[in-house]
Amino acid sequence: MTVKYLCAFFFGGLFGIGLVVAGGTDTRVIIGWLDVFGRWNPTLAVMFAASAGVMAVAWRIAARHRHALLGAPMPSVATARVDKRLVAGSLIFGLGWGLAGICPGPSVAALTFGGWNSAVFFGAMVTGMLLARLYTLRAAPAALAA
Repeated sequence: MTVKYLCAFFFGGLFGIGLVVAGGTDTRVIIGWLDVFGRWNPTLAVMFAASAGVMAVAWRIAARHRHALLGAPMPSVATARVDKRLVAGSLIFGLGWGLAGICPGPSVAALTFGGWNSAVFFGAMVTGMLLARLYTLRAAPAALAA
């Protein structure tokens, strides 16, 4: 096993532990966060603020380097256009998050302790991703011909 994979395992595990500790894998916490007109639970505000702070520092540090610690080139900053595809994907993501009370990252962590509900959600999420990819691949030739 290389250092790259050990680092990925370690930091992925650290991310998963952070999600569990912050309540990001508990659907009741997520639904409570989204229930702004009912019994709103602001617990996730701390997780969101902390993660935004950590990423702000990380991007500032990364901007000063051409290569990552393990030697890979630093990725360039993405510039996204707001288009129909981005808006539709955001809406679908938000609806899924609101209905299920969990999003993709925490759903992977929840596979270890969430029982069948987590497995069903994860399977549906992966199926949706594959269908979206298939749609994109089929729509690409039509878009190029237009």
